[in-house]
Amino acid sequence: MPSVNLEKIGLIGNCQFSALVGADGEVTWCCLPRFDSPPLFGSLLDPDAGSFLIAPADGSEGTQRYLENTNVLETRFSGPDGSFRVLDFAPRFTVHERGFRPTKLVRIVEPLEGTPRVRVVCNPIRGWEKTRPELEYGSNHINFLGYPTTVRLTTDIPISYIGGPAFALSQKRHLVLSWGAPVEEPLQPLCDRFLDSTVAYWVRWVKHCDIPTLFQKEVIRSALALKLHCFEDTGAIVASMTTSIPESLGSGRTWDYRYCWLRDAYYVLAAFELLGHFEEREQFLHFILTVASSAADLDLAPLYRVDATLDLGESELPHWAGYEGSGPVRKGNAAAEQVQHDIYGELVLSLAPLFMDERFRTDQTPATLSLLTRLARKAIAVAGLPDAGIWEYRAETSATQTFSVLMSWAAADRMRAVAERHAPELVAEFGEAADRLRDEILERAWNPERGSFTSSYDGADLDAAMLHVVTLRLLAPDDPRAASTVDTLRATLEDSGWMYRYRAEDDFGTPAIPFVICTFWLVEALARIGRVEESRDLLTRVQAKLPALGLMSEDYDPAEGRFWGNFPQAYSHVGMIRAAFAASPAWHEVL
Repeated sequence: MPSVNLEKIGLIGNCQFSALVGADGEVTWCCLPRFDSPPLFGSLLDPDAGSFLIAPADGSEGTQRYLENTNVLETRFSGPDGSFRVLDFAPRFTVHERGFRPTKLVRIVEPLEGTPRVRVVCNPIRGWEKTRPELEYGSNHINFLGYPTTVRLTTDIPISYIGGPAFALSQKRHLVLSWGAPVEEPLQPLCDRFLDSTVAYWVRWVKHCDIPTLFQKEVIRSALALKLHCFEDTGAIVASMTTSIPESLGSGRTWDYRYCWLRDAYYVLAAFELLGHFEEREQFLHFILTVASSAADLDLAPLYRVDATLDLGESELPHWAGYEGSGPVRKGNAAAEQVQHDIYGELVLSLAPLFMDERFRTDQTPATLSLLTRLARKAIAVAGLPDAGIWEYRAETSATQTFSVLMSWAAADRMRAVAERHAPELVAEFGEAADRLRDEILERAWNPERGSFTSSYDGADLDAAMLHVVTLRLLAPDDPRAASTVDTLRATLEDSGWMYRYRAEDDFGTPAIPFVICTFWLVEALARIGRVEESRDLLTRVQAKLPALGLMSEDYDPAEGRFWGNFPQAYSHVGMIRAAFAASPAWHEVL
């Protein structure tokens, strides 16, 4: 059975867990009780890996939309017997001034016209082994046995119909799949209360977002998707919800992204800052304090599990078929064992705003300033040493990655600004380091023959990460090298308005299709050097290719018009938000 195209899948979640729901009414991916747990439903990667289906008897596909400005997903089905809709969501709202995010998946089935015939199948698996749980039936529930806690489906649909024949949907019905504490109260009022409170929560959250003057719907959907990547319990932020969706069919580039990359978290926090949301940065601070406290000499890994541990051994699962049959399926990620020196700069950029904004005086503690100072010094100390870089090359290299040194410069530069306010005795130290690293990058990474900064010192290869020399302000917008770098990278890496990250051969060959965030980096860089209309035109072209639900994965094939890679991808939605703000006129220019 072929996998559902990513363009026809919606995301729901509550900052504790998430689920992907296809336009066919199937929950195709859900890991419980948290993002990096084994899957209960995994048919996205293998038709024999469990699913939770609510669909018309004839198996026809529905149309999907989100209830306005929420993470509540509606799928509508129409057939000869009538029409109905399914509302899918994970409850999230405030109770007793605390966030309420139970590990419960709620599905409400409502007839709209006629008497449609419906099938319901709930068929979970017990993790990566794909074994099936034993079933224990109650009057209004099914217990799935063999899990470390109670897993129960509670419903007002006759139990005989679950997994059995189609039935006539004559009234609204409710289903709640619980991990842990099951439903022990009347089901319909519980579901109605959860739905109303969850809708109200998301609508209010969106109203508290700052948004640009253009591309507002896309920014709002990206903001809502990004929020679902935040694991609120610890403050971790995951890169994506899935594992092993290939970057392109048959590429072998299938990675497990259900973890917290320190680099990706920086980009997400920068997007939230534009949106006017700051609680995620404060929560991430506590995550970083935990990570740093366990790392001798501040030797940090590039990524961690959402509980800040490093149990990330990578393994292949040959008994999983893979998305559209394209494997291997992997759990864990060996990138956790790599040396990636840019992460220290990104952590400084993540935490420095706390010390530049008077609204965060309570976070400006000696412990936080000490951590920030240590991170900046670490970034400076490793600058120029070989590492795997932003693209996580798996083959060893002796080259100095320009992007990694650029992040070390950014750490020294931003720490100089923090020191001017909070530690004047450190200004000279970080100022001298910032000037030295800037001069080094300009001397070693600028290639006048290519008219661009190159991916490594004294090299000739290009990659889209060099757009950061513009967006991080290494160069002034009117520096001729800024425009030259933008134009050279675009001429070399662009394909139908989408940017490759690089075209050079790596461990797995040459990348086959563009990498979504690189396109947004280009939009942002164009705006930064004053070519705003050009940046706006490019973003409009991208906007026209987005799926109906507005969700993006990691890669895009302009020839087929399909997204590939893990889904949804935090990087891509960060890119949309930053690009939209960069390409939009300010509010005072339009009002």
